Amino acid sequence: MRTSLPIILLCLIQVGICAQTLFPFQSGGKYGFVNASGKVVVTAQYQFADQGSEGLYAVKLAGKRGFISSDGKQAIACSFDEVGKFSEGLAPVREGKNWFFIDKTGKKAISLDCDFAYRFCQGMARIQKGNKLGYIDKNGKAVIPPQFEMAFDFSEGLARVKPAQKGSKWGYIAKDGDMAIKPQFDDCFDFREGRANVRIGNEESGKWGFIEKSGKFAIEPKYDKAFFFSDGMALVRQGDFKTGKFGYISKNGELAIPAKFFGAFHFHEGLACVKLDTDKNSKWGFIDKSGKVVVDYQFEFPSDFEGGIAYVRKGALKSGKNMYIGHKGEILWSEP
Repeated sequence: MRTSLPIILLCLIQVGICAQTLFPFQSGGKYGFVNASGKVVVTAQYQFADQGSEGLYAVKLAGKRGFISSDGKQAIACSFDEVGKFSEGLAPVREGKNWFFIDKTGKKAISLDCDFAYRFCQGMARIQKGNKLGYIDKNGKAVIPPQFEMAFDFSEGLARVKPAQKGSKWGYIAKDGDMAIKPQFDDCFDFREGRANVRIGNEESGKWGFIEKSGKFAIEPKYDKAFFFSDGMALVRQGDFKTGKFGYISKNGELAIPAKFFGAFHFHEGLACVKLDTDKNSKWGFIDKSGKVVVDYQFEFPSDFEGGIAYVRKGALKSGKNMYIGHKGEILWSEP
């Protein structure tokens, strides 16, 4: 997608399993939280605030990071130099040079010997040691020792990896470390909704398609760019980076919404944000799965809907206002 967003817009706001879901906002250089109706629950007071995960929200105060709960109270003291998301009841954190996992009470749950740690996904967590990546289980055992140049989280039972050998291509491993789909792709992404988007050829002239978990192509490589499936639709680009246009395909590979957009995001909660041209004054709006515009083109910066709301901006970066909107475009909260 050809767009750049302020750091706050990069927050992937997720629905927490708690009494209420909170959403970060920025005002006067500080961060706070609103709820799904737009009511301010936590006033702007933090140096940074991140998305919720499993009912806990990462915040930064006085240079240290910790977590608050959905009622706005401090759940885990701001004492860490770096924190990751809670997933499967655990979160990776760093104190000085030391990484380890904590539980939701803040107690150390897994000690580590690594240079970086990532969240748990499907019972496995990536760790980095030196310039190699591998995976541990919840006992802290390196069940797949660090050996890959690149590796990503497990998704739908498989993880995309790139072996460390020079000239290696991308493939997918199973949880036992065996190569389930042999390295053969020049680029690839996680499995979503039973499909993974992969590229054959270089970035300039290669083509993207979609494979099944058997490694066979479900949709042959024919797109200049293809993104993962979300809400049963996948974003694709026809044409090059500068002049190409975006549209959406269905699981059978048919173009469900014509490639007519110069900017587009994935479908979330039945809506996707799009814009029609590259002019600097061009605005973003939201379409439904039929391609109908349901929220008019009016935003300078968009984001996906998560938990029933989307973080957007009207007006220029310095003079405009950030706001949360609902599915019909109604303003739930706006920057003062």
